[in-house]
Amino acid sequence: MGIFNHKQALADTPKEILNWRLYWSVAVFGILGASRGFDEGLVGGMISLASFNSEFPLEVGTEEEIANRRSNITSMVQLGSIGGALLAFVLCDKIGRVRSLQVLCLLWAMGFAIVISSFGSIPQILAGRFIAGLGIGMTTVVGPTYLVEVAPKSIRGMLTNVFAGAVYLGVMVAYFGNWGCSINISNSSRAQWVLPQSIHIIFAGFIFMLSWTVPETPRWLIMTGKHEKALANLCTLRNLPNDHPFVQSEIIAVTQQLEREKESTRGVSRWGKLRELIMIPANRYRLMLGIMSQLLGQWSGASAITIYAAEFFAVLGKTGQSEKLFATCILGIVKFASAYICAFFLIDFIGRRRALYCGIALQTVSVCYIAIYLGVVPNSRAGLGAIAAIYVSGFGWAMGWNSFQYLVNAEIYPIRLRALGSSLVMCFHFVNQFGNTKAVPIMLLSMNNYGFFAFCTVVCALGLIWVWFFVPETAGKSLEAMDALFALPWHQIGRHGKELTADLGSHSEAAHVDDLEKSEFEVEEYKK
Repeated sequence: MGIFNHKQALADTPKEILNWRLYWSVAVFGILGASRGFDEGLVGGMISLASFNSEFPLEVGTEEEIANRRSNITSMVQLGSIGGALLAFVLCDKIGRVRSLQVLCLLWAMGFAIVISSFGSIPQILAGRFIAGLGIGMTTVVGPTYLVEVAPKSIRGMLTNVFAGAVYLGVMVAYFGNWGCSINISNSSRAQWVLPQSIHIIFAGFIFMLSWTVPETPRWLIMTGKHEKALANLCTLRNLPNDHPFVQSEIIAVTQQLEREKESTRGVSRWGKLRELIMIPANRYRLMLGIMSQLLGQWSGASAITIYAAEFFAVLGKTGQSEKLFATCILGIVKFASAYICAFFLIDFIGRRRALYCGIALQTVSVCYIAIYLGVVPNSRAGLGAIAAIYVSGFGWAMGWNSFQYLVNAEIYPIRLRALGSSLVMCFHFVNQFGNTKAVPIMLLSMNNYGFFAFCTVVCALGLIWVWFFVPETAGKSLEAMDALFALPWHQIGRHGKELTADLGSHSEAAHVDDLEKSEFEVEEYKK
C-alpha cells in the first residue's frame, strides 16, 4: 500500500475520529506490551548480577547443569505465558477485554511479589515467575485484540503497533534498571536485583488503575448483545454523534458480519469454534499465517539476543560487567526507537508485507555478518562491526517480525474467532519462546556462537521466502473486509490478494457494506 493510498484513506476519515479519547484508550492497552519487555530485559541481567548469584546457588555442577538451571529461571515466565494465552481466550470472550486486562494485572503483580519475597529459594522464584507468566501471556492477546477493535482502519497499523513498540519500552527500561543498579548498589545487597524486579509490580498496579478509565470495545458488546452500550462506546471513541453515517456504517458492518457468522455456525458448541478455525480453509490459512510467523520469528535469533544480550556482548568483546550491561542499554534504545519509528511512519505507509520483507532482510544480513565474524575472524577489528550488526538486527526485528506478529494476528480473524485465534497463536508463540530460551544456552555450548548465528541466518532466509509466497497485504482494509481477502484461493492470497480485493481499501467507511457484498460476489466469480 503506497503513501498516496494512505493519504486517501485518511482523507476519507472524519477528523473527529482522531481524538484524545481514542488515543487514551490505545495508550492504556498499548503500554501492556511493556510487561514482556520488562521480563525479557530484566531476567538476563538479573541472573548475571553478583548479588543474585551470591544469594541463589546457580554456579554449581557441570556447564550443562548450570546452563539448565539458568534457563529454567529465564524460561519460567514463557511457560506460564502458554497457559496465560489460553486463559485469555476464555476471559476475553466471557468477561470482555477491559475486565481481562484487570485480571492479568493482578496475576502479573502477584507473581513478582512472590519472586522478590524469596530468600535463596529457587523453587519460589520459579513459582512466582510462572504465576506472573499467566498474566504476561494474557497481555499478548488482550492488548492487540482491544487495539484492533477500537482503531479506525486508516491508522489501525499505527495504533496496534503501540503494543509492539511498548515491548521495547519495557526492554529499554529494564536494561537501564539492571545497569544502574549494578553500578550504584553494592554487590552484597539483595536490593541490587530486587529493585529492578519491583518495576513489574509498580507498572501492573499503574495499568490496573488506568483500566477503569477506558471503554469496552463496541465489537465485543455487539457480540454479547449489548447494542445500545456498543453504540454509546463507539460514539465516545469516534467523538461523533450516534446518527453520523460513519458511526452507523461501522455498527452495521460489525452487526452484519456477526449475523453471517452466527447463521453459518448456528447450534455449534464452544468446541465447534476450534473445529471451525481448523476445518474451514479461509480460517486455516489465517491460523497458518499466525503459527508460521511465530515459528520463523522466534527462531530468527532476535528473542535470544534480547534475553541473553549481556552474554552475546561479552562474546563480542564487551567483557566488563558495567560495559556489557551498558551495551545492552544501547540495544534497548535502538529497539525502542525503531519500533515506534516503524509504528508511526512505516507500517501504514508502506504496508505490512513490505515492512516485514525489509525487516527480515536487514536481520538476515546482520546475523550472517556476526556468524562470519565469529567463525572466521574472531577477536579482530571487525568486532565493532559485529556489535553494530547486533543493533542493526534489532532494528530489522522491530520493523519486521515484531510489528507483524501482534498486528496481523489480531486483525485477520472474524470477530467471534478473534480471541480464540489470537490465543492459540500466542500460545504457540510462548511454546516457541520457552523452547528457544531453554535451547539457546545448550546450542551455544554444542554449536559454538558462530554456529548459532549461522542457524539464525538460515531461518531468516526461509522467512523471506515464506513472506514472498504467503503473506497478504492487509493495510487499509476494515476488519470486516478481511473475509473477502481470505476467501480467495490459497495460492492467490499472499501474492495477489491486495490487487484482487483492492477496492475494499479505496472507499469510505460509509460504503463498506456494499463493497463487502460486491467483493464476495467477485471472489465467487473469480473462483469459478
